[in-house]
Amino acid sequence: MRTILITGPGGSGRTTVAAATALAAARQGTRTLLLGADRDDTLGAALGMRTGPAPASVEPGLTVRRPDPAQGFRDGLAALQDRAASALGLLGATRLDPEELTPLPGADELALLRALRDAALAEAHDLLVVDLPPAPRALALLALPEELRRYLRRLLPPERQAARALRPVLGRLAGVPMPAEALYEAAGRWDLELAAAEAVLADRGTVVRLVAEPGPAGADAVRSAGLGLALRGLRTDLLVANRVLPEDTPADSWLTGPLTQQRKTLEEWHGTYDVRTVAHLGHDPRGTDDLTALAAPGVNPEASPVEWPVTDRLAEDGVLVWNIPLPGAVRDELDLVRRGDDLVVAAGPYRRIVPLPSALRRCTVDGAALRQGTLAVRFTPDPRLWPRER
Repeated sequence: MRTILITGPGGSGRTTVAAATALAAARQGTRTLLLGADRDDTLGAALGMRTGPAPASVEPGLTVRRPDPAQGFRDGLAALQDRAASALGLLGATRLDPEELTPLPGADELALLRALRDAALAEAHDLLVVDLPPAPRALALLALPEELRRYLRRLLPPERQAARALRPVLGRLAGVPMPAEALYEAAGRWDLELAAAEAVLADRGTVVRLVAEPGPAGADAVRSAGLGLALRGLRTDLLVANRVLPEDTPADSWLTGPLTQQRKTLEEWHGTYDVRTVAHLGHDPRGTDDLTALAAPGVNPEASPVEWPVTDRLAEDGVLVWNIPLPGAVRDELDLVRRGDDLVVAAGPYRRIVPLPSALRRCTVDGAALRQGTLAVRFTPDPRLWPRER
């Protein structure tokens, strides 16, 4: 299954473009599922119909669904209370009834990730189009599976389960209950669910499509979003320049200024991105006829995978170089920290902890340089760990 994740700065028309993209694919004979993330039914407004948690048919070949984070949160917490009943009883905690539960921050993101994973596992569609939140929230959502799995591995390491037979004895000696088996089983289930969502995001058939209005604000937002996606190792296929004004605008029109800004931004974008333009209809698109008139771009051939290659320069300079593509990065906003077998990379407002390739774990960091949008990190073999030549 192919997956197109659509995001962009707030107010860029990303929801409309997502709906138009899904509609165009369905009319070409592709079984398409359109997922929305907004609590308000903005997706339904674009389609001209109501959408909700239950899958609804827009027309043959196109199904739309908007997950309910409240119901998902209630179901998940109720199940957690069932599994942790003994621990809650020990603490004297009172069980929360479903009617008392309201979604906490982050429930929307978890509900969308769960729907994304379920859609991929069901294999009932050929294409999944996801209307993500605005770019800053979308980047946090896309980072969530990897980050939560890292927290789980630190807090409940799988290797600790090897001592399960000793827990009752240790509990009696210490006089307090040891972590129950159910806790590790729950952690294992969470890790499995997060891994499934992470696999969908990392799949070769998954791409991110950016939507923005050409102009100074749109250019800044695209540059920032592109940097965040590159740091996560996510593939982008297109930049959709939305609400493009007609070139035949009269010279004495008040639109001349915005049109000049659009032309300048589009010229810059064409030199960096694969840009497709969507015209301004003169009104907010509503219904399938307006979505068809947008002529949104269809599904591209599979994008090339994002690679962070390690270059062997031991013979020439005695170093290995890890090349990390970070288009749009600024030297003064970069930071690197080696932490054990991980490298902490900070670029602008974004930060990621990346496991080092096996060869680099036996090296020390020798320096780094940013050239033409690629961060080259140099590693020198550690004589204590590197195999010696005979």
